[in-house]
Amino acid sequence: MATRKDLANAIRALSMDAVQKANSGHPGAPMGMAEIAEELWNHHLSHNPKNPSWANRDRFVLSNGHGSMLIYSLLHLTGYALPMDEIKTFRQLHSKCAGHPEYGYAPGVETTTGPLGQGIANGVGFAMAEKLLASQFNKPGHDVVDHNTYVFLGDGCMMEGVSHEACALAGTWGLGKLTAFWDDNGISIDGHIEGWYTDDTAKRFESYGWHVQSVDGHDVNAIHNAIEAAKKVTDKPSLICCKTVIGMGSPNKSGSHDCHGSALGLEEVAATRANIGWNHEPFVIPADVYAGWDATAKGAAAEAAWDAKFAAYAAAFPAEAAEFKRRTTGTLPANWKEATDAIIAATNNKAETIATRKASQNVIGALAPLLPEFLGGSADLTGSNLTSCSSFVHVDGKKPGNYISYGVREFGMFAIMNGMALHSGLVPFGGTFHMFSDYAKSALRMAALMKQRTIAVLTHDSIGQGEDGPTHQPIENTSGLRLIPNMDVWRPADSTETAVSWVAAVERKDGPSSLVLSRQNVPGVKHDAAHFDLIRKGGYVFSDVAGKADVIIIANGSEMELAVKAAAELNAAGTKVRVVSMPSTNVFDRQDQAYKDSVLTAGVKRVAVEAAHPDFWRKYVGLDGAVVGIATFGESAPGNVLLKHFGFTVENVVATVKSVL
Repeated sequence: MATRKDLANAIRALSMDAVQKANSGHPGAPMGMAEIAEELWNHHLSHNPKNPSWANRDRFVLSNGHGSMLIYSLLHLTGYALPMDEIKTFRQLHSKCAGHPEYGYAPGVETTTGPLGQGIANGVGFAMAEKLLASQFNKPGHDVVDHNTYVFLGDGCMMEGVSHEACALAGTWGLGKLTAFWDDNGISIDGHIEGWYTDDTAKRFESYGWHVQSVDGHDVNAIHNAIEAAKKVTDKPSLICCKTVIGMGSPNKSGSHDCHGSALGLEEVAATRANIGWNHEPFVIPADVYAGWDATAKGAAAEAAWDAKFAAYAAAFPAEAAEFKRRTTGTLPANWKEATDAIIAATNNKAETIATRKASQNVIGALAPLLPEFLGGSADLTGSNLTSCSSFVHVDGKKPGNYISYGVREFGMFAIMNGMALHSGLVPFGGTFHMFSDYAKSALRMAALMKQRTIAVLTHDSIGQGEDGPTHQPIENTSGLRLIPNMDVWRPADSTETAVSWVAAVERKDGPSSLVLSRQNVPGVKHDAAHFDLIRKGGYVFSDVAGKADVIIIANGSEMELAVKAAAELNAAGTKVRVVSMPSTNVFDRQDQAYKDSVLTAGVKRVAVEAAHPDFWRKYVGLDGAVVGIATFGESAPGNVLLKHFGFTVENVVATVKSVL
């Protein structure tokens, strides 16, 4: 029968063998955290390897994702569908064992962790989602939402600013079902960290409102007692500071950065085998070790017990049970299309002259009653982003609700939202000024990489936002977001386009959306109903002329008004102008070629108009077209003054069109 030392050493052996075979990777963290992982996964974690998506499983996040062989070893050993052949292809093309854990590749990987710090922020999102859903669904005697979130993190995660943002909020929320294990090994790639990381981490987390303990990370009894103590503290998240030796077991490289980011080398692998008493060939795991790790029977029993609990819940509360299933499977309400079609039509009938940020708020207010999983929020700019509505209840972790004030934490907000989306049961959106999407870019990119439905509400979208000046006026941001693969960016021109954009963003299940919205008012437009479906295509013919057009003006957002007025002037003078509204270039680019050609006719000169950097639009206008844009930083002045100063006028659009003909 395998000993616990054997079980931990199986992680060390698999990790060093896979990294050595790939000649690439990070063996140190998995080898150093082997005892912590064995204690948690074998004695505390509630999970079912045969059903990685079981709704009430505990969530495990490896925030120090460079140590990915740790989680791959755990998944393989405990019985997930991750065979040894996959372990052997670690870091190779199309392997389920990617260099950093990737959601959707290896079963059981809850989130993609590469950029350090985002995993712990995702973990905060998981725990917040659990707490919110428990408040919405649990009934006395029926705790159907009742699971823990466990996070491993390293020194790098601690240093990254996003961990401060998310962990401070976790303390405020009192997330008692969140437990983080800090791999305190004192090493990063550059070497011993005392030259650049001297924080008193324990005191820092205590100041956040966390329950903090310190243990020897190689003492399984101490780790066990710390986890049990953490479970008993239900009003605070817990940090267990685990003092470890990186590369534990390696006789010549443990305790140094030599085992952090590179293979040990064949000689050191052999020496490590002898040192830890692992007398097996590479990638060979004895039967008794597999038996000691196998979690399939225990996992099936845990899920079966929950199934019985949920059946009793469904008998007592059938409507709530049905709603829980709908939400956790990501299914929209049965009346969704009928209701949202009515919202779009009603918005169109009003044709209000308002800022698109205000139009967005109106849509949020209309969608909220339809969508109980809607979870709004803003990074301290609710009154400016207009992301709340009268039906939302503000929540701070101490009371249930559906609107979150994240504080001035843009990066943390979007990383937390990623965790919420991954958890399932919620459709999170968060707002900030568009300029500050740069703070959050990495989290937005991760949402796109993981194909998660999060929605960014980004207001004050151009120099038109005015007096705050160039520090707050986005120039390149919209193009930057459009260049993220799988990100849908919408910059609607009026209230109807805003409504369609919101509905499309909620309906999208395979990626995030960013809604880029104006501070200033835009003209109300009453569209022909035929436009509704065309708007959803990302670009469409807004107005046309008889016969072939001489020129096509492409615009979006607040600049659509300029395009329409310039076209009217040019048409009156005999130049035939088609106006194309392009609220989402990403969505338009996915349309079939026939449709795209019907909107942007080949051989017709084109001019694009957007209060943003002009280079992006060259793909649509070509070298013989032109762009009315802005390639410099703005200035501080009223928005209308700035727009005129930088050439966003009807006269300049007309002149630019004439210059290409």
